[in-house]
Amino acid sequence: MSPKPSISCEFFPPKTDKGFANLTAVRQQLRAINPKYYSVTFGAGGTTQDYTLEAIRNIQSESTQTGIEAAPHISCVGTTRQSITDLIATYQSLGITRLVALRGDQPSGMQTAGDFRYANELVEFIRQTTGDHFTIEVAAYPEQHPQSNSAQTDLENFKRKVDAGADSAITQYFYNIDAYRYFLDRCQQNNIDIPITPGIMPINNFIQLARFSDNCGAEIPRWLRKRLAEFHDDTASLQAFTLDFLTDFTQNLIGLGVPGLHFYTMNKTDPILTICQRLGLSVKK
Repeated sequence: MSPKPSISCEFFPPKTDKGFANLTAVRQQLRAINPKYYSVTFGAGGTTQDYTLEAIRNIQSESTQTGIEAAPHISCVGTTRQSITDLIATYQSLGITRLVALRGDQPSGMQTAGDFRYANELVEFIRQTTGDHFTIEVAAYPEQHPQSNSAQTDLENFKRKVDAGADSAITQYFYNIDAYRYFLDRCQQNNIDIPITPGIMPINNFIQLARFSDNCGAEIPRWLRKRLAEFHDDTASLQAFTLDFLTDFTQNLIGLGVPGLHFYTMNKTDPILTICQRLGLSVKK
């Protein structure tokens, strides 16, 4: 029997009081699956920095009670060495010990990329500045980053982040387990031995998912795309099917001995809680 993987959950920072209240309720419900940490996204160029910081403060203030870490995302596009220094100093002062270091996409209209071009440069800078204070997570792309010229180039870029000091990685979401297995094999062949946690995206809206997947390079297998399209406006049947699919999908990942499961929550609890309950990953009601 494969050991139970650790669980982590990702949120986007709310921009309204109502959104923050909702996220507080979501976090309270997700305690049932005993997440190791909650991560919060960070807009490229610092476009959501204040909201991210507020969400991180809230999570961290609860951590003594919940034991759940806060893990802010840091995007390097459009930033300077000084702004990153100031930001990580703020996180250190809050007791944060985990970061998700990303390159990020350059927002429309931004004229300069900033002091860092790639995530490996950001990882290296954080290591030089703070030593081993932070556990640094980076992104991995089993199906290749959409802006990469080839799978080999993408793997080389990933290895640069590992060599710069990354401790572990979280993948872009995917629905093809063979792509993940093949990626792990290629990492092993290239002496990349950090834990690589699969990212799991719930399926709540097919049109929205298809649009997002086309933009970020995450493949929806042809059979799955056709099956999802068949439901049209039958939301109840869509949810029932995707719940079964994602339960089996997650069970198969656990069977591979994955180090963790990272859920892209979209600030919702469904179907994450149900999947975890079905798989025996819930720790309390």
